[in-house]
Parts: sequence; C-alpha cells; structure tokens
Amino acid sequence: MNRLRELRENRDLYQKDLAKILNMSQTGYSQYETETNDIPTEILKKLASFYGVSIDYLLYCTDERKPYPKSIIHSKEKRP
Repeated sequence: MNRLRELRENRDLYQKDLAKILNMSQTGYSQYETETNDIPTEILKKLASFYGVSIDYLLYCTDERKPYPKSIIHSKEKRP
C-alpha cells in the first residue's frame, strides 16, 4: 500500500482532509497518493511534520518512521 494512504487511513482521514490541511484540491492530493505527480519539497516537509515521520520514510528510502533529530545548525538559526 502507498505510504501516504496508509498514514492517512491510520488517522481515519479522507483525502479531502489532507487536501484542506495542505491548502490544495483533493484531486491534487490524490495524485500524490497514486504517484501520478511528484510531491514538492515543501509539501513533503508538511506531510512529514504532520505525520511525525521522516521525508525518507515518505519516499521509501527507509522503513524507519522516526524523524531525524533537528540539527544543531538548524536549531541555532531559529534562536533570536
């Protein structure tokens, strides 16, 4: 099964729910699940954050769901 679909269904959500969260059409989101269209980086970031998984997991590069820890450099950039 497609990972996006599996993650969505595990939360009892519909495609239209994710489309609304991502501010896009249900048809556009459906094309990501069916792998008709590639997922833009910004959408991948939002999906990974929403589901609490790594982008690599969404892209089938790993079977490990756990997201990577934030880097020290990234953390310092956000400090005032």
